[in-house]
Amino acid sequence: MPTLQFKGKNIIWNHHLAVPFHTLDEVLELHYQPEKANGNMIIEGDNLIALKALLPQFAGKVKCIYIDPPYNTGNEDWVYNDKVNSPLINDWIGKQVGLDDLTRHDKWLCMMVPRIKILRDLLADDGVICVSIDDNEMQSLRIIMNEIFGEENFIASITVENDSRTRQYDAIGITHEYIIVYSKTETFSYNSLTDDNKKFQYEDSESGFDIYELRNRNVSFNIDNRPNLYYPFWVNPNNPDKNGFYEISLEEKKEWIKTYPQESQGIKTVWRWGKDTALKNLNTLLFARKHSDGFFQIIKKYRGNTYSLNSVWIDKEIKTDKGTLEIKGLFDNKKIFDFPKPVALVKRLLKIFSNENSLILDSFSGSGTTIHAVMELNKEDGGNRKCIMVQMSENSEAEPDKNICKDITRERVKRAIDKYGYDSGFKYYRLGIPLDAETMLAGQLPTYNQFAKYVYYLCTGENLVAEDKINEADFYVGEYGKQAIYLVYKQDYETLTRLALNLTLAEKIKTQQPGKKRIVYAPSCFLDEEYLTDNQIEYVGIPYNLFLRNQ
Repeated sequence: MPTLQFKGKNIIWNHHLAVPFHTLDEVLELHYQPEKANGNMIIEGDNLIALKALLPQFAGKVKCIYIDPPYNTGNEDWVYNDKVNSPLINDWIGKQVGLDDLTRHDKWLCMMVPRIKILRDLLADDGVICVSIDDNEMQSLRIIMNEIFGEENFIASITVENDSRTRQYDAIGITHEYIIVYSKTETFSYNSLTDDNKKFQYEDSESGFDIYELRNRNVSFNIDNRPNLYYPFWVNPNNPDKNGFYEISLEEKKEWIKTYPQESQGIKTVWRWGKDTALKNLNTLLFARKHSDGFFQIIKKYRGNTYSLNSVWIDKEIKTDKGTLEIKGLFDNKKIFDFPKPVALVKRLLKIFSNENSLILDSFSGSGTTIHAVMELNKEDGGNRKCIMVQMSENSEAEPDKNICKDITRERVKRAIDKYGYDSGFKYYRLGIPLDAETMLAGQLPTYNQFAKYVYYLCTGENLVAEDKINEADFYVGEYGKQAIYLVYKQDYETLTRLALNLTLAEKIKTQQPGKKRIVYAPSCFLDEEYLTDNQIEYVGIPYNLFLRNQ
């Protein structure tokens, strides 16, 4: 698979891992109808930091992401501001990226890559990301999306005629842009827009099903860089069904045949699905089929009846001037934002790639079109979609009071609720303190619940679903399988310096969680290793060991 080289790539490729988690602090006076928020959030702050802050609560939960990042035309006055520990990139910080900047494409890629990586982590397995872009960075975006998502998860490049007027820019007037669509995995789902779309179907001639091999044929994905996708199936070699499909299992079974993805070009290839996804679809969508060479293939089967969707959109309702009119209609006929996306455009994407209860995310929120589209669609079909919006204030030395998130994004959503009678609301947040050792040792401390959700995510890689079971009095955070997680912590620096995992607390935890492994995060520990081992207790020191564990 082709890869793209650019200045700073080796520096920023894993930069998202070094970005500290931050708290998300409610700004009560900027909520609007919070009793009807139902999960709607507007977050003010740098979107890279905000996305990292969302991981402990929303990793793997977002069904549809829509973003409209800077197109890097050279006329947008966007500024590179990511704090990366590198002399090369530090020299870029705070400088506007103009048309005459010979590194403007490098800077754009360095800005986008860490954000796209975290966005992928936030997507559900059946989730989809849609990115608006034009010709300035179209090819670069495709290549890095292939690298991050895998080219087999590319869905479509939708051409959108955003302006039908053919101004004489050059020999050819540019009247379109694109929406690039990728799924996180091949389990993504979508909805047909209408019933009269042209039907297409590729059938296996023997079974009447659509057949796809589970093995990933792209040798760029292999056991070395995707070890989680390399695992065995067991195939029952007897009694195939009438279509020639054999029963399979992910557990070892006597007299069944053990099967790994077949090697390609001498390379150990991998499956397209992780083990958890495969388990969910075992013997429903996944079966084995005997290859003509005698070995067993693991295959996915689908019934037909899928629909083709037109990839060129030219409707009047999705043109940019429609979005401009929508904003003017909410702001006393004033033009307060350049090139806003129209509600109908985002709504169409949501109709295709989300369901009535989906979580939607937009981390380049601008004027707030995405949440407006979510509320409009919920009103139309009675849905319960939720939306998270992230937008920077974009203030500067020249404009210290500028705050796009508060004065445009929030205000647009508030006015839309009032004007169109949406039965909705939102909560407003700002990025708070970083959850790192330096900040904690300086005495800036998160609330117990904020810290509890964070340590649970660090410990398990999963979100803490049962937040209502957090018990600060008992230092209890939650369970994960056969593990119980505790956090010995108080949001008071003097008290925190005196807290420790001691014998009294350990005996209490043993009584509360019999038969489980107990993982205890605490500032210090007064118990020896032998006692901890004998009683199935793992101690993690905070703050230092906590953050070493994360890296």
